[in-house]
Amino acid sequence: MSRPTLVTLMVFGLASSATPPMLPAQMAPIRVPATVDTLPNGLRLIIHQDRSAPVATVNVWYHVGSGSEKPGRTGFAHLFEHLMFMGSEHAPYPEFDRRLEAAGANNNGSTTEDRTNYYEAGPANALPLMLWLEADRMGYLLPTMDAAKVDAQRDIVKNERRQSYENQPYGMVGDHMPRMLYPASHPYSWTVIGLSLIHI
Repeated sequence: MSRPTLVTLMVFGLASSATPPMLPAQMAPIRVPATVDTLPNGLRLIIHQDRSAPVATVNVWYHVGSGSEKPGRTGFAHLFEHLMFMGSEHAPYPEFDRRLEAAGANNNGSTTEDRTNYYEAGPANALPLMLWLEADRMGYLLPTMDAAKVDAQRDIVKNERRQSYENQPYGMVGDHMPRMLYPASHPYSWTVIGLSLIHI
């Protein structure tokens, strides 16, 4: 970026900040209209509709995470997150990704102390596909699971731990911090990625 551009941006920044920022008490509350329903099987459904762009997102949350584990047996919620990407009965691996990518969509997931989530995002006309894939993963994962898939994903998680913690400058801080912040019996006193899986 050239110096004149920098000066222009700085002047614009100064000019635009002439009006003092609104304080939190003055700000209007954010409202996101949504329909909330619970299906007979207990699945809670939250639907928000915004037609300003022809895109759709599906985000499925399972209320289980590393906080549901026990001391000495950690890392399973995160491993299970990985296993859920290994295909289901009607969309065997790697069909899930292939179908989404062919529709112009993408997907991913994550695990925290309290939940594991999976999402798909893409064009609105891919919404039925996204819902079908999530339903198949939810209902028909076990028939396709085997020891080879578990071993492969366990190795991937171990490598993820090496990359994110063990071989990062100061990476092990993230491993030690939960133990220092919470008592040993607290469900947040270990990392989401866990340690037990390395020794299984």
